[in-house]
Amino acid sequence: MARTQAIDYDRRREAIMETAAKLYAAKGFLGTSVAQIAVACETSKSLLYHYYPSKEDILFDVMDSHVQALVEAAKRVEEMEISAADKIRRLADDLMAVYVGAQAHQKVLLNELVNLPEDRRRIIIDHQRQLLDIVDRQIIEIRPDLAKHRAERRAMMMLLFGMLNWTHTWYDPAGPVTPARFAALAAESFLKGLRPASS
Repeated sequence: MARTQAIDYDRRREAIMETAAKLYAAKGFLGTSVAQIAVACETSKSLLYHYYPSKEDILFDVMDSHVQALVEAAKRVEEMEISAADKIRRLADDLMAVYVGAQAHQKVLLNELVNLPEDRRRIIIDHQRQLLDIVDRQIIEIRPDLAKHRAERRAMMMLLFGMLNWTHTWYDPAGPVTPARFAALAAESFLKGLRPASS
């Protein structure tokens, strides 16, 4: 007989994902076994399989939930009735808030995408493109002259994400520079670089 779904199924599934994210971040996906995840979750392998058929399924959820949170934050900002420059400022702040609360997820996203099957990898990449497209539209709003210069806009986008994406490798949210202050510094640096050379 198939195991019935527990009332707290979603909560337990999320707890498994969060635990696995930390293990994948620390040991790498290939260096983490289902048995290790089960031990860290204080459960059995058989019960773990009730929530996730494979560790690849957990890996996908770690990445997908994280990228979707970033895209949702960006979409909310894009819908605000504020200037494109202010959207960049708010976007940096909101994305940084997500990064700070999901440093393990971010590390896994950046390091383990190659370990997803191609069809699932495409889903994650599509989410990432949605995020880039939102920033791209703000760049064009600020610099209409760049509308036909996609390569240059992409370089600018990656400068912004480069400042934010890798904070998990060195940044301490509890240190003297708050996440909000760091986001402001990143946004202002980006916006200054976005100004035409003649201005």
